[in-house]
Amino acid sequence: MQSIHIGTAPAFRYLLRLGDTCLILGQRLCEWSGHAPILEEDIALSNMALDLIGQARAVLTHAGRVDGRGHDEDQLAFLRNEADYCNPTIVELPRGDFAFTTLRNALLATLLKHLWQCLQDSGDAELAAIAAKAVKEARYHQQHAGDWVVRLGDGTPESRRRMQQALASLWPYTAELFAPDAVDEHAHASRLGPRWADVEADWLDDVRRMLAAADLELPAPEGKFRSTGRLGRHSEHMGYLLAEMQHLQRSYPGGVW
Repeated sequence: MQSIHIGTAPAFRYLLRLGDTCLILGQRLCEWSGHAPILEEDIALSNMALDLIGQARAVLTHAGRVDGRGHDEDQLAFLRNEADYCNPTIVELPRGDFAFTTLRNALLATLLKHLWQCLQDSGDAELAAIAAKAVKEARYHQQHAGDWVVRLGDGTPESRRRMQQALASLWPYTAELFAPDAVDEHAHASRLGPRWADVEADWLDDVRRMLAAADLELPAPEGKFRSTGRLGRHSEHMGYLLAEMQHLQRSYPGGVW
């Protein structure tokens, strides 16, 4: 089945950026079903994945209307080429161990919490309504993941080592989250939503408090590396993820959620 063609309007790309972040992170969390260290956490991760996919569905449905080409959420989720996904690279990285997943969840839930809070005031009434529901879920995700970060960081020498290693691996990818570009500027100017950089200070305050409680140290800044997933230039991991995520829809066209 051939891939769909989508538009390049900044408002549409802004919505894809948000929806794809939730979609791809939800896909990675789904990989923990049946593999989490305890049953309660297995259920929690699955539920958070469902929340994220629900958020993605709502945003992508709205994005399809904004694009005006008649594409629904299923087509946007499963029938785009890799370069047409606008998620930051951090969410497509392999699931890693439990420490890696927990810390990534905490970093992204904190970001999404602040974005959804701002998006409640969007000039787009549909997006504001989506945000009003999603922010409640993001707050829970942040609290749940943050509790685990503190528990593991301030736990045994082995759990602390793994959390510090996860932080060193993930931190270089966080710079991309707040990189300014024309899509964000258009969203800000049109009152669609905030520039992601507008929430960076609040995000960093939350993250620093969490890491301090976990007795974890921020890595030193590293060179000029910048990941570029939000611009459609993804890591080598994205193609493998999409091959699995899109397999059913491409094998049996027309299937629905």
